[in-house]
Amino acid sequence: MQSMPSQTPPSQNLVAFLKPRLAVLVIASIGVVVFSAFSLPLPFLFGPMFACLVAALCGVKMKRLGFVAKGARTILGVAMGASITPLLFGELLMVKYSVGLVVVYTVVIAFIGVPFFRYAWRLDATTSFFAAMPGGLQDMVLFGIEAGGNGRALSLIHATRVFLIVVFVPILITQVYDASLSQPIGVPASAIPSQELGLMLLAAGGGWWVATRIGLFGAAILGPMIAAACLSLAGLIHHRPPTETIIFAQFFIGSGLGVHFTGITIKELRHFVIAGGSFALILGGLATGFAWLATRVAYVPPMDAFLAFSPGGQAEMTILAIAVGADLGYVVTHHIVRVILAITGAPFIVRLFR
Repeated sequence: MQSMPSQTPPSQNLVAFLKPRLAVLVIASIGVVVFSAFSLPLPFLFGPMFACLVAALCGVKMKRLGFVAKGARTILGVAMGASITPLLFGELLMVKYSVGLVVVYTVVIAFIGVPFFRYAWRLDATTSFFAAMPGGLQDMVLFGIEAGGNGRALSLIHATRVFLIVVFVPILITQVYDASLSQPIGVPASAIPSQELGLMLLAAGGGWWVATRIGLFGAAILGPMIAAACLSLAGLIHHRPPTETIIFAQFFIGSGLGVHFTGITIKELRHFVIAGGSFALILGGLATGFAWLATRVAYVPPMDAFLAFSPGGQAEMTILAIAVGADLGYVVTHHIVRVILAITGAPFIVRLFR
């Protein structure tokens, strides 16, 4: 008689599932403790980010906390939406030329980035395009894979871009613009009316669910943002999410950036990470140039312009804008326009490559 194939006990499956995820929580928490002990800036963002990066490079097996990490992004979506007020629309009419620069900025990035990855780093045409586009990290990777690109290369290149931008932007903010990263990130939950907290929770969960159902890109951020913006414009909410939730979002977004480098090989480190790092330097130069133009044509504060054109992820740049007390509505609008341009163009490129 043939012996039946052995099955893995459910308890072992559960341990295999939980172990790499619990490792992220423990390592990220150690990062918070270390950064707090040395009074380093944004310990709940940078502590988990650097701790998980070091662990990943040391070969520790970690996995992203998918659903929880996306849930953390809904908090920032609500924060972005709450900053959209009737006053903001009047301000945006005054800086319409600055928003228009985003279109030129995105096109310039494409024209520089695609040849850079295609000829300097010998990546295929599909991967080169999606590596160059400064859209959302997850969205660009998924669209690139669907078009036949190298998913691992795209993941590492975009993770490196966002990681370096998040590291160097605060340094420039403090050294060049003489700003502080210690601005209040919000008020405690106890200081916000309970009905507003309930509406924020509804905007986060309901906006995410609806956006996912209709297939909206970046659903975890843009769905809650749209829902919260409607509530803000209707005069039903007047605060950003409480401090405790912003700290929660920082923790999981920071750890997620570090976990992206799990399982990296020396070959990938030499090729894809250096390629992503080199392109991040190019993007930094372009961002600085366009930010300078924005200050001239729209007369916006230099720091706000710099944050608006910095090619990091939506979530990460929102956290930094809150931390330095920048005009969140202005910064967020520019990032949304850039991401929309990159994302809406991606499906047409997918069909072209097919």
